[in-house]
Amino acid sequence: MLNRQLDEHQIIRFCSLGSGSKGNATLIAFGETILMVDCGFSTKETIRRLALKGIKPEQITGIIVTHEHSDHISGVAGFSKRFSIPVWLNRGTSLHKKSESIFHRHVFNSHHPFNIAEFVVQPIPVPHDSREANQFVFTVQGKRVGVLTDVGQITEHMLNAYAGCSALLLEFNYDTQSLMNGSYPYSLKTRVSGDLGHLSNEQSIKFLENIDCSQLEFLAAMHKSEENNCEIIIESYLQKFIKNKKIEHLIATQKEGFEWREISC
Repeated sequence: MLNRQLDEHQIIRFCSLGSGSKGNATLIAFGETILMVDCGFSTKETIRRLALKGIKPEQITGIIVTHEHSDHISGVAGFSKRFSIPVWLNRGTSLHKKSESIFHRHVFNSHHPFNIAEFVVQPIPVPHDSREANQFVFTVQGKRVGVLTDVGQITEHMLNAYAGCSALLLEFNYDTQSLMNGSYPYSLKTRVSGDLGHLSNEQSIKFLENIDCSQLEFLAAMHKSEENNCEIIIESYLQKFIKNKKIEHLIATQKEGFEWREISC
């Protein structure tokens, strides 16, 4: 039993409760520390989805918010207040009206890392149409887990920040042809594909091709558009990138996210 406990404390675990325009939440855990990145579901729905992953709300150590869009923040205030969970968010997000009732707020500087229990959390400023969007790299015992969604374009800072990750949860939001030929109004097509919108499949693969993936063990395609993308198209892109690399990969869904995965420290 002792050896099992020691082993469990050398493992980073992560899963998604759901990923897409109708709600997002990601869990990253090490030992007894469980961080939730965003909470875009109602309290009732968050509790239900946590139970499917074997987690009780009281086990959540803290919530970290990427930005104030409803599919990422709508459930944060109610869930954090009900279960007395502290919340970390940056200055721009904290000033939005959706943040006013959030319980026990910690305001971080988007340009400086901070610690939550065993994790070093590195905020990554990203281009997106919100007040001050951040994504994150979580480091513990030298292992790095990157979360990168809701990004309109690739920046040099992003390329440097995500190099050397062991696990990467990366946006594959839309297929360009599907978006342009789809039913969205022109203004929304322009917003999604613009420099402050989301990453296309092509952009995400380009990102992967331009960072150091030598340590990458796991890759999740996140935030897939239900209208402008599909798993078959994403998988074709992933297969071209992965080829003979030993990288586990999957596509997160809106309904279920993805189940727990782990990497050893």
